[in-house]
Amino acid sequence: MSTTENVRIAPPEGKLGILTPGMGAVATTFLAGVEAVRRGLGLPIGSLTQLATIRLGKRTDNRSPMIKDFVPLASLDDLVFAGWDIYEDDAYQTAVKAGVLDRPLLDQLKDHLSAIRPMKAVFDHDYVRLIDGPNVKQGASKMEKTEMLMDDIAAFRKNTGVARTIMLWCGSTEVFHRPAAVHQSLAEFEKGLAANDPEISPSQMYAYAALKSGVPFANGAPNLTTEVPALLELARDRQLPIAGKDFKTGQTFMKTLLAPGLKARMLGVRGWYSTNILGNRDGEVLEDPGSFKSKEETKLSVLGTIFQPELYPMLYKDLYHLVRINYYPPRGDAKEGWDNIDIFGWLGYPMQIKIDFLCRDSILAAPVALDIVLFLDLAQRAGMRGIQEWMSFYFKAPLTAPGLYPEHDIFIQLMKLKNTLRWMRGEDLITHLGLEYYD
Repeated sequence: MSTTENVRIAPPEGKLGILTPGMGAVATTFLAGVEAVRRGLGLPIGSLTQLATIRLGKRTDNRSPMIKDFVPLASLDDLVFAGWDIYEDDAYQTAVKAGVLDRPLLDQLKDHLSAIRPMKAVFDHDYVRLIDGPNVKQGASKMEKTEMLMDDIAAFRKNTGVARTIMLWCGSTEVFHRPAAVHQSLAEFEKGLAANDPEISPSQMYAYAALKSGVPFANGAPNLTTEVPALLELARDRQLPIAGKDFKTGQTFMKTLLAPGLKARMLGVRGWYSTNILGNRDGEVLEDPGSFKSKEETKLSVLGTIFQPELYPMLYKDLYHLVRINYYPPRGDAKEGWDNIDIFGWLGYPMQIKIDFLCRDSILAAPVALDIVLFLDLAQRAGMRGIQEWMSFYFKAPLTAPGLYPEHDIFIQLMKLKNTLRWMRGEDLITHLGLEYYD
């Protein structure tokens, strides 16, 4: 064990298993990208764990090690992948159909990707209505299906010999729903699994299976999953870290960059209109109003928290914020996010900002997925349990302690993340006060 001032971090010995419920465009871009980097066929652009540095001490100290050298992270060479999906295609076939990565690159990775075949998934058409597939588990109850997931986890561990395992939800967006009576305690939740309670979603079944199996869980979609009392209780009881929710990649990433700047200059905002077109499976699923409602909630929550209209009513109280997502098959995974922002400045004079972000959804999500699993594994080895708010940097709707509003300003989120790493290693936190240079 490496001893630090604040926490004891177990070394990342052995293989780290990565299990993804959902093996579509995001998951296959993630695992194919990791293999490409391992073979020297590409760079892990967009990943803090692989490319970012962290400043330690004063600016004059000139200490800025790589994050991966500062904290003991698992090596990319030690990652082992598996997952579940409702479709039977292996990872190579899925990646080819997704059309995110170029075929010549995928063909170089075909031997590796073809060997990764999805396990039968837990699926409920009431939660994802517009897609269907044959590769699904059959069972008499939700508890029986959840136990099948736990058997899958145990078999994966046995067959691969991994030392530790992380589960990352990469599946489709489930329909919007709120916590119900079955979610209020672990005992009620387990009764609900046995009784096929309709309020228990597939993502909650995966999260329960992971936590019962000693596996940390992160949610890359806007589903109601681990943020219910029953699963929070289970994470605490099992001493496991959890994180989420909803990968922050395209349009919301841009909002968390721009909105803090407008607020910092005390510029007012009257309206923010956002529309998206995308043609991947995510876009198809979001055609359903129930699934769109889940996504809309996370997208809409960002600006209110950043602008704090209750503190600055003359600038933001009447902000009109609208979000639209449209399924447009010809675009594939190359999403377009268009924003029109009506702002006002000195003496109330109006101005406009227009953004047309022609991004690649899975290309932005893959490095986020990598960082999440590596940091969640670090948190587990450091004995950090429950909600990992310091990982808010990666999520549209960051989990927080009950009653605590989430921080959406990406620059504050990054400071929180890096200060947590400094705290873990017993380094001084960076306040950016700067007075020490002028005494």
